[in-house]
Parts: sequence; C-alpha cells; structure tokens
Amino acid sequence: MNATPAGTPRINRYVALGDSFTEGVGDDDPTRPNGVRGWADRVASALAAIDADIGYANLAIRGRLMGGVVDEQLPRALSLRPDLVTISAGGNDILRPSVDLDDIVARYADMVAALRDNGARVLVFTAFDGTWNPIYRMLRGRMAIYNELIREFADDLGVELVDFWRMDHFADPRLWSWDRLHLSPAGHELMAFEVLRVLGLEHTLRLPPLPPAESLTDSERRTADLRWTKDFLAPWVLRRITGTSSGDCMEPKYPAYVDVGELGHGASESARGAAATMNVG
Repeated sequence: MNATPAGTPRINRYVALGDSFTEGVGDDDPTRPNGVRGWADRVASALAAIDADIGYANLAIRGRLMGGVVDEQLPRALSLRPDLVTISAGGNDILRPSVDLDDIVARYADMVAALRDNGARVLVFTAFDGTWNPIYRMLRGRMAIYNELIREFADDLGVELVDFWRMDHFADPRLWSWDRLHLSPAGHELMAFEVLRVLGLEHTLRLPPLPPAESLTDSERRTADLRWTKDFLAPWVLRRITGTSSGDCMEPKYPAYVDVGELGHGASESARGAAATMNVG
C-alpha cells in the first residue's frame, strides 16, 4: 500500500477534464453514463476508500479539442471549486492535419494556472510514445515537442505530471483497445494506479493481470489490420476531413459532483494480488 505523505491536504472534491482518454473510452461499462468507466472513475473510487465523502465530477467528452476543454469545461470546473483536477487535453489537436503547438499549450498552461489560482491541486499528462501504432508513429516528432512544452509549464506552475511518454510498460497491445487508440480496461486500470502513484496517495490498487499475449499468423494479422482499417481508421479519417467528432451532441458523464460510492467498486477489486504481473518501475 502506498502511504499518503504527512500534511497532504485532504481531497474532498475531484474533477476530471479532457477528452476520450479521461472520459474512459475503451473501458466499456453499459451501466455508466456514456457507456464507459475509465481510469478517472477508478481513481475516484480509490479516493473514496480513503474518504467516503468525496465528490467526483467528470466533464471530459470524447473528441474535444483544446478549445472545447478550455471554453466548455474550465468554467464549470472553476464553479465546482475542486481540491484536485486532472487534465489530459490536446491529443485531438495533435491528430489534426495542422496544429499550432505553441498556441494550444499556452491555452493549456493558462487553464492550469486558473485552476491553481482557484485553489486546486492539478495533475497533467504527456502524450504516449506509441511508436508501435502507425497513427502515432507518423506524429512522433509533433508529440515530442508538445510533451516538452507540457513539462516546461508543469515545472513553472508547480503541478504534478504523469509522464506517459516515458512509461514504456504501456507498450503492450493488451493495454490498448481494439481501436489501437484508446486504453483497454486493463490499460485504464494501470493508468489509475499510475495517477495515484504520482499523487502519492494511499490506495489498495494492484497492477492488472493481463490475458495471454495473442499470437497471430501473418494472414491473421493482415485480416486484423484490414478489419481495423475498415471499422476504425476509415471512419476516423472521415471525421478529420469533415470536422466532425465522435463526441458531438454528447454530454459529460458527471457534470456535477456524484456520490462515488454509487459508482461501483474500486479498480483494485479485479486486480488484487497481481502486483507481479508487470514491471512498472
């Protein structure tokens, strides 16, 4: 069990901001709003095990660009006056044909500064170095610049950072969903573990057990690639061309504070005792 450092302020109100990564896409759960669970819900459940009175809001919506996070989610987050805010934003901007990295990171930094001035403890993320994924591989240079700009403002503003780029243990297809762009349930569970580790908060999460690695013949791999191209890549490219989003007309999962106890068990329940499954450093 991780120990919470003495003098660490209690977290009574937690707000999650961002896009599909924070909303929980890839971790399907038909019992929850928008049909997904995700690492942020799991972090909230772990926090509730420390203090049952915690309130949790998740304003993230899949497909949101930085402008949408700042313009739509930030004002609501400020009104909720949270103790803790996690933000992952900018990933969808990076995936657009063209992007002004300096501009989107400047908006990101201004958002973080506003939340800090509002009294929140803030945690942000870098993008993942998914060179095994053909989409990410093409954008690796762009992502590296974006990440360095995030590290710079995180240092300047004194906020905590989950440096996803440096987490090599996520380079495992079993931690990613069928679309190869979002985390799988096991990936979301592991991310919840990493977030709590960076925050230095007491928790009982354990690393997720993984199914056996899939072994495909060349023919099976080509078939899987064709299916992925048809079912995911082609619709995704079409949305980029038309300027539409999978999150259009969607609402946040939890736009106001909810009782975390009603969201189900913490992330550790399905993974207790599996700490030796992976080496995460």
